[in-house]
Amino acid sequence: MFTGIVQGMAEVVIIDRKEQFQTHTLRLCNEMLEGLKIGASVAHNGCCLTVTRIDGELVSFDLMQQTLLLTNLGDLQTGDKVNIERAAKFGDEIGGHSMSGHISNTALIEEVIDSPNNRTVWFSLPEKQMKYVLEKGFIGVDGCSLTIGEVVENRFSVHLIPETLNRTLFGVRKVGERVNIEFDPQTQAIVDTTERVLAAKGLA
Repeated sequence: MFTGIVQGMAEVVIIDRKEQFQTHTLRLCNEMLEGLKIGASVAHNGCCLTVTRIDGELVSFDLMQQTLLLTNLGDLQTGDKVNIERAAKFGDEIGGHSMSGHISNTALIEEVIDSPNNRTVWFSLPEKQMKYVLEKGFIGVDGCSLTIGEVVENRFSVHLIPETLNRTLFGVRKVGERVNIEFDPQTQAIVDTTERVLAAKGLA
């Protein structure tokens, strides 16, 4: 489980590409390495991956073809950075919202609006998935637990404070880039359950 509170960014230093499979090696800082073991879960841009090798500050993770297709991790090049969050421990403060690290889809950055001390970013999603996007609700974007601002048709916005911009990739994200989306599981469960009940009653 993850909380959506990104701990920082890490550089991708090696990408070993094989047929329908990749191994990414990241350089992690001491804080992120503390207590890390092979088999541990670490979120990369919100996608839960398993540690397969540790060599000093270099840590490797394997990515299957499905992960590469459904997330923005398949777009990465050597030298790029990813948002990093270690798995939550029992007793940790949940500063964001509960996240599984299972990416639902990617969204496209449509617009970036900078103003003093904050940034507003607009994203677009397939229309059929917008039912999970509610104003003032939670959403996971590239591993960050964010509150949804406005919702207009198939677009939604988030408002980002300087701390988020400094700690995450949102400080450098640009129009046209893809971000990983994880819908709030509680919102998704309520919407799906309501749809099933209405359909069973012939009301949907």
